[in-house]
Amino acid sequence: MASPAQMIGSSFSFLDAVEQASAAAALNRPVLVIGERGTGKELIADRLHRLSPRWSQALVSLNCAALPENLIDAELFGYEPGAFTGASRARAGRFEDADGGTLFLDEIGTLSSQAQERLLRVVEYGELSRLGSNKTVKVDVRLVGATNEDLPGLVARGRFRADLLDRLSFEVITLPPLRERAEDIELLATHFARRMAAELHWPRFPGFAPRVLDQLQAWHWPGNVRELKNVVERALYRWGDAERPVGQLVIDPFESPWRPQPMPGAAAAAAPPPATATAPAAAAVPPAEAASDLRAAVLAYEKQLLESALDRHRHNQRRTAAALNLSYDQLRHALKRHGLMGEA
Repeated sequence: MASPAQMIGSSFSFLDAVEQASAAAALNRPVLVIGERGTGKELIADRLHRLSPRWSQALVSLNCAALPENLIDAELFGYEPGAFTGASRARAGRFEDADGGTLFLDEIGTLSSQAQERLLRVVEYGELSRLGSNKTVKVDVRLVGATNEDLPGLVARGRFRADLLDRLSFEVITLPPLRERAEDIELLATHFARRMAAELHWPRFPGFAPRVLDQLQAWHWPGNVRELKNVVERALYRWGDAERPVGQLVIDPFESPWRPQPMPGAAAAAAPPPATATAPAAAAVPPAEAASDLRAAVLAYEKQLLESALDRHRHNQRRTAAALNLSYDQLRHALKRHGLMGEA
C-alpha cells in the first residue's frame, strides 16, 4: 500500500478540519468534504480511509466532472454486454471495485439527476444494478464526496437532490482556503522547496530571500496549496542556483509583454450593457473627447489608486499589494512606472 500523503499545517482552522476528519474516520457513515480547488480534499479523503476499519481494503477514486454525462452511470455502477453501443463485455463499476473499502467521489456536485437518483439507492440500501441488467448486486462501501460548490445552494436551485444531500451529509468537513492560513504559507513553501531541491539534485535548499517571503505572504492564492506548490517548484528550477537563497518568484507564468490579447470583437461582445439613467455623470463626456487621451487618463487613475492604497496601508508594500490583488513584483513595477518608489 502506498505511504500516506503528508498533511502539513499548524493553523487552528486547518488542524480543526484534520481533527474532525480523524474523529469521523472510525464511523461507517458518509462524509462530505467541502473546499476551494487545491485545498487538499483528496488528502482528507485519504485520511478518512486510512484511519477507518477499512484501511486494508481499496480506496477507489472518481472525478465526477472528468466524464461525460452518458458515461458516468457506466463508470459508477458497471454494465453488462449490449447495455449500450460498444459494451462488448461485462464490466464492474467503481462501487463494486470499492466493495469493503471506500469510494471517493470528487466534484460530486456535477452528477446528473439520473446518476444522483441511482446513487441515492446505493447509499440508502447498499445495492445497485449494472446497466443492462435487472440483477441486484450488494455492495458494502463507505462513501466520501467532495466539492467546491455550495450543495445546499444547488438544492435550492434544483440542481441537487435534497434527499441525497440529507443522506450524504452525516458529517461535513469544510477546509479553509490558504489565504486564511497565513502561518502555514512559509511552512508549506519550505516543504515543497526542499522536495524540489532534492529533485534538482541540489545539496540542500538554500532558503528564500526576504523579498520572496513577502511575496508569498502577500499573494491571495486562488489556487490554494496546489498553486503554491507550482509557484515554489517553478521558482527553484528557474533560479538555478543551489548556493544563494531563492530571490525571484514568478507567481503568474502567463505574465508576459507578448501575452496574446483578446480580439477587439470579443472584447466588445463582453462589454457591459449601455449605461442607464442612473450612471455617473462622467458617462456624458463626448466620445471623441473622452478617447482623445485615453492612455493618460488610465495612467492617472492607476496612480490615484496606488497613492490611495499606499496611504491606507501606511506605505507597507506587502499589504498594499495584497489589497490591490497584485503580486509584490507587479506592485513594484507599477510604483516605478508612476515615480512612487520614493514614497513607498
